[in-house]
Amino acid sequence: MDTIGANLQAVRWRIANAAKACGRNPEDIGLIAVSKTFGADAVAAARAHEQHAFGENYAQEALAKIAAAGDPALEWHFIGPIQSNKTRMIAEHFDWVHSIDRLKIAQRLSAARPAGLAPLQVCIEVNIGAERGKSGVASGEALALARAVAGLPRLKLRGLMAIPPVSPDDAQQRRYFAQLRQLKDAIVSAGVALDTLSMGMSDDLEAAIAEGATLVRVGTAIFGPRQKTLATENTEDAEKPVES
Repeated sequence: MDTIGANLQAVRWRIANAAKACGRNPEDIGLIAVSKTFGADAVAAARAHEQHAFGENYAQEALAKIAAAGDPALEWHFIGPIQSNKTRMIAEHFDWVHSIDRLKIAQRLSAARPAGLAPLQVCIEVNIGAERGKSGVASGEALALARAVAGLPRLKLRGLMAIPPVSPDDAQQRRYFAQLRQLKDAIVSAGVALDTLSMGMSDDLEAAIAEGATLVRVGTAIFGPRQKTLATENTEDAEKPVES
């Protein structure tokens, strides 16, 4: 578990250097440690090194870790595709949801968010590479969805999220991130307030930061190679995994 602390330090160094390289303040970029498939001990190890925000893809797996952590100071981000029958548990236990791509899901999250909790912070996931079979709303439909989500009572629309196609071409990778930033700017110009760009992972966080990322989602570079999880094998919780 000491390795997690060293890895966190290395990732924070990368974020700081990437920010400085493009004239940004490193403090304006949040780090989400993607702990999916890793146990509560890994979360505790990261928490011991001042990591407070954690990302999860599988609702049932995440709830066990949230309960084990028992720490209200931690911030939990749901970043995977959302099944309709998981909206209540997500609305009741998470602080953020990054992967809204349908109004129906947003409406269910809003209806299920307990009145005693702060509004659920949400991002709209955009299929920025127009990949067939991949989660996310089409770029051309993002404004309409943003307007609808912004009007829901128990949600707070914060921004956009994307997982671009993997490309060995750094310039192409940056273009995808630039397209998401430009889409955010266009939505803001249309009158919908947004302040968040959730983009960038272990292999491409520098490119994402150069194009305006405010949250980066890093798993492998912190926790190591993914472990198998019961959630991926349980047909009752078969959310499609998303690499982070």
